[in-house]
Amino acid sequence: MIEVNHLSFGYESRPVLKDVSFKVKRGQLVSIMGPNGVGKSTLFRCLLGINKQYEGKIAVEGMDLKQFSVQALAEKIAYIPQFHESPFNYTVLEMVVMGMAHKVPKFGVPGKKVISQAYAALDKLNMGDFAHRGFNKLSGGERQMVLIARALAQNAQIFLMDEPTSSLDFGNQAKVMKTVKQLTSEGYTVLLSCHNPQQVLQFSDEVIVLDQGRVSAVGHPESVITKPMLDDLYQTSVEVFDIDGERFIRPSLGRRCG
Repeated sequence: MIEVNHLSFGYESRPVLKDVSFKVKRGQLVSIMGPNGVGKSTLFRCLLGINKQYEGKIAVEGMDLKQFSVQALAEKIAYIPQFHESPFNYTVLEMVVMGMAHKVPKFGVPGKKVISQAYAALDKLNMGDFAHRGFNKLSGGERQMVLIARALAQNAQIFLMDEPTSSLDFGNQAKVMKTVKQLTSEGYTVLLSCHNPQQVLQFSDEVIVLDQGRVSAVGHPESVITKPMLDDLYQTSVEVFDIDGERFIRPSLGRRCG
């Protein structure tokens, strides 16, 4: 679905991504882990065709990314940010329709088919009753579900998600991740950046570890997420342990006082 080979990119004289290579198969949920500043957002900008002057090659369904028009790429890849607040309090339906701009003629207005697809995407996520509510009045979890609905309405099969649960409470984190996992079981492909190794272990099919602009590890989460890797990646001490075949992670509190 996505194949990245020897990707390098920098801003002026500052290199950010350095010889990055990986593959993402159809129907996978692949997480990208790494501390802030290692190039996760820059990688997404390359995959979205925003950062065009990269070295190496990115292929989507076997076709060079640079050969896609803006409209054609929008039909393949949808971007879901970690947080979005509109300058105007558009309705939820309007927010979803905005993601389908590539289907509306220039200077045209959305037709019945576009509106119908927007409603269908909201209904799929049980958000149909929110269609005429103001987007800016929703909770963080509700907004995230609307942004996922917008990606669904876009009809793209690949979702790039930038820390989709970072600003959500525990319940909404679980709801969003369960929804994303369900979408991959339906054939959607999801590449998301994540700072929560426990979440990666629970939901991801594969994990890519970025460290100082390079891929330092890639593979199944249980083989990649280890104490030495986490200690080194985040420069802190953690405890990693298994209970009944399930792996858990917690910060190491060190020696107890008293």
